[in-house]
Amino acid sequence: MATLRSFIFLDQLQAQTMCYMGSWVKGSLPRKNMAAQIIEVAPGLDIEALTDIALKEANVQGGILVVERQYGYLEIHSRDVAAVKASAEAVLAALGKTASDAMKPKILASKIITRIDPNHAFLINRNKGGSMVLAGETLFVLETEPAAYAILASNEAEKAANIKIVDYRMIGATGRLYLSGTESEVTAAANAAEHALGR
Repeated sequence: MATLRSFIFLDQLQAQTMCYMGSWVKGSLPRKNMAAQIIEVAPGLDIEALTDIALKEANVQGGILVVERQYGYLEIHSRDVAAVKASAEAVLAALGKTASDAMKPKILASKIITRIDPNHAFLINRNKGGSMVLAGETLFVLETEPAAYAILASNEAEKAANIKIVDYRMIGATGRLYLSGTESEVTAAANAAEHALGR
């Protein structure tokens, strides 16, 4: 029986969160303000049958289908919110689970670093996937498990404040989020991200 690790509904994909995801997805590219559903399960290979169910249930498109060492990930999206919800419900029915059976997110680390040093910014930017953090900006870093919750934290942070998404990783043992901006905006974004994860 599969473990439902993450079951995340995003009512509207925000521009930076969507663009960052679009930079590495191998499937259909989402668009700003589309609804999306992210599903993470263990064992990983179970995501293949669940993808088949989701795509046959309603007119949605798949952006992410990843089977990694232990976990499987699916992201579906559409402008039609009802279609996304119908596909998600079909997956839950196949699993014999409800959305509340998904693992609750746990924040492993959450830090605000003010006035980032130029060398620190350089080191971060060498491995980033989104915008660049600049010297003197404030940086927020967050680590969560299960990993997929990093996209929820990113999307909600972006809704709440005028920040830059530097990086987020939503696949693997843990998820990570990096964002930057002014201290006040980053503080607001950090609060929104933590609130979304239930802290």
